[in-house]
Amino acid sequence: MCVNRRQVAMSDPVDVTVDADDESESVRIHDDGGEVEAGDATVRFSFSGTGDDVQSSGDDEQSPDDNDDGDEPRRIVDLDSVPTDSTLVFEARDGRRGVNCILHRSGDAVAAWRNSCPHQPEVPLDPGRGAIVRGDQLVCHKHGAQFEPDDGVCTHGPCAGDALDSIEVSVRDGDVYLTDERFERADRR
Repeated sequence: MCVNRRQVAMSDPVDVTVDADDESESVRIHDDGGEVEAGDATVRFSFSGTGDDVQSSGDDEQSPDDNDDGDEPRRIVDLDSVPTDSTLVFEARDGRRGVNCILHRSGDAVAAWRNSCPHQPEVPLDPGRGAIVRGDQLVCHKHGAQFEPDDGVCTHGPCAGDALDSIEVSVRDGDVYLTDERFERADRR
């Protein structure tokens, strides 16, 4: 295993991906350490240099990029802001851990997935300027894999038959909400 150390400011989130067997897990860490599990592998890390295990109490203070507009913490965005010809990035948060996610709209229906191609999980479908949508299919900008807009199943490309990791959302009163119980709040970037 190769580990590269770099100076990380406490306010800088860090993306961590662990690949083990046929499973991969990617999370965004908003702390100076933590752990990530994939399959039977667990990786614990600390950027403070002490090597001590860091436990998050879940009493996370809101950072400047958090949803601070007075709406409940699970509200992501209004429905009209979710594109039909691209995607919108948000972060699903649980304490100090975050998962980079995307939203895509078809009519009044909205689907959300982890912003990660099953072929290479470190490759985001939406690199920050919107994912490619060809016809009604989401397309990986790196390998051309194509995904169904309703269930995220890959219909063409190196991960054909695999599916995007679904994140549960719902539409209520013209707004999109995070309903996935794995997370406590949603933050727009």
